[in-house]
Amino acid sequence: MNYKDAFHKTVHSAPGGVEALAVRMGYTTGLLRNKANPNSTTNVLTMDDASRVMEMTGDYAVLYALAEQHGFVLTKLEQQPSTDMAVLENVTSIWQRLGDVATEVQKTLEDGRVETHEVAKVRAAVFKAFRPMMQLIERLDGMAEK
Repeated sequence: MNYKDAFHKTVHSAPGGVEALAVRMGYTTGLLRNKANPNSTTNVLTMDDASRVMEMTGDYAVLYALAEQHGFVLTKLEQQPSTDMAVLENVTSIWQRLGDVATEVQKTLEDGRVETHEVAKVRAAVFKAFRPMMQLIERLDGMAEK
């Protein structure tokens, strides 16, 4: 998903919808709808808009989409619960995500051809698998004896 589509989805799935978010941002509903419309050429999305919406909603899909578009992997560094159970939850999440990667690779190779849209699906699955791996490191780091 590109960042404009991610912004559109974030704005329209915010609690209270686009109307409530527009009020919180000091915008008219029409203005925010236009900024969230990936095809709008009049009211364009700014980095400030994206940042404010992410802060207000706690939804960082725009940031993840930008990172992926430019070949970066992004994970939010925050204090992760550092317990054996939290680590186990991370490991099982990694296994699930790696299964998703394997499924996409298998689908890609099924017909003996590798197509661009198939590579995009594998890439997306790999990016999703990387996040819980980084969280695992943060959790283990929190448990390390210093």
